[in-house]
Amino acid sequence: MATAGTKSENAYRTISEVAEELGVAPHVLRFWETKFPQLRPLKRSGGRRYYRPEDVALLREIKTLLHEEGYTIRGARRCLRERRARAAGAGPPREGREAAEMRALAARLRRVAAELRTLLDSSRS
Repeated sequence: MATAGTKSENAYRTISEVAEELGVAPHVLRFWETKFPQLRPLKRSGGRRYYRPEDVALLREIKTLLHEEGYTIRGARRCLRERRARAAGAGPPREGREAAEMRALAARLRRVAAELRTLLDSSRS
């Protein structure tokens, strides 16, 4: 049950509510809509967007892939496609597991490189 001032988990959310929840700007969400075809918020008159709980979950997954795991837009789309195929029982593509491991390793290396840059910059100060 929702308390006063909060919405139920199943309630539709506006773009500003979702943007605040995810910590990104609303224009980023609109951009992601153009790049990820599976993201289809409900649009009312005047173009006002309403995100369903499954839209918010997908946006959270997209943000994780792009901002935390270091995927490009193209790589994140491929990863989502592969995850959906596996969830549907199609299994990973031929080289899917190896490719996923390589992408995960590349993301880890990018994070380590960023940490090293930060340390190097702070030591120069």
